[in-house]
Amino acid sequence: MLARLLFFCGLFMASTSTVAMTIYTSTDANGVVSYSDRPSRGAKVFVFRDRMVEHLERQVYLDIKKLKGMDSVFVRNDLYAPVQIELSFAGLNNVSGAPSRPIRRVMPARSSIRLALLKATRPGQPLAYTPSFQYFLGDPSGAALAYQYPYPWRGGPFRLSQGANGQYSHYGPKNRYAMDIAMPEGTPIIAARGGVVVKTENSQTGRGNDPAGNFVRVLHDDGTMGVYLHLKKGSVSVREGQRVSVGSALALSGNTGNSSGPHLHFVVQRNTGMGLVSIPYRFKQPMGTLPNFALGKQ
Repeated sequence: MLARLLFFCGLFMASTSTVAMTIYTSTDANGVVSYSDRPSRGAKVFVFRDRMVEHLERQVYLDIKKLKGMDSVFVRNDLYAPVQIELSFAGLNNVSGAPSRPIRRVMPARSSIRLALLKATRPGQPLAYTPSFQYFLGDPSGAALAYQYPYPWRGGPFRLSQGANGQYSHYGPKNRYAMDIAMPEGTPIIAARGGVVVKTENSQTGRGNDPAGNFVRVLHDDGTMGVYLHLKKGSVSVREGQRVSVGSALALSGNTGNSSGPHLHFVVQRNTGMGLVSIPYRFKQPMGTLPNFALGKQ
């Protein structure tokens, strides 16, 4: 099983060395799925998109209170983290009080703020408008503090199966500096830095509906966030709003979401202005990479 895991992760390590490499997947009569850099009869190109999707629309949202020809437009942030928001209005009809320019603001964790008070210019007739609302996790002010991360797991030793700027899936703004560490399912995952748990997902089995799979997001005191992805279903042992310390148990590693095999995807992110991006980080200890099994180099 371990040899198969290493071979599998080696394939994906190989794909980081050249953009042109294609991985193929096939399923035999017994239902066993295989991966290779060489096509075979019935094989299909394997498309891997290790995206991060967090559904926050029930925790950061507009709350419009209507009273006597006026609409009080509030924004609620129920997250245990600050968010940067942008609000504007279009399609105005019978409305006064709408700002002419988009409102941008950083909202503290667990807060509600009124951003506009809209009034009817013709009393007794309804207000008509279309709000445009965007939000982004984190506060862009301040600077990330220098920090070397201890390994966010117990056990091993394990190897790096895809590093920063990996052409296979670590190329987007949110994942450019992520690291994938190949490890058996069920490996204890621990906090590599103290902070507050902002968001968790714990119910996905296999591929699930979210490419990130099960995950834990932790807000650090300097405003950066560590995210631990592809965790085992039902294994997340922390709750949103809980403060964790270095070494606190978070979950068990898994193979959920659009995962390239059993591994931990660990990334550090921060808001740099209306958007989260991954930032470079270092582990305290050096980490080796997997041999390139796919090209026969062992």
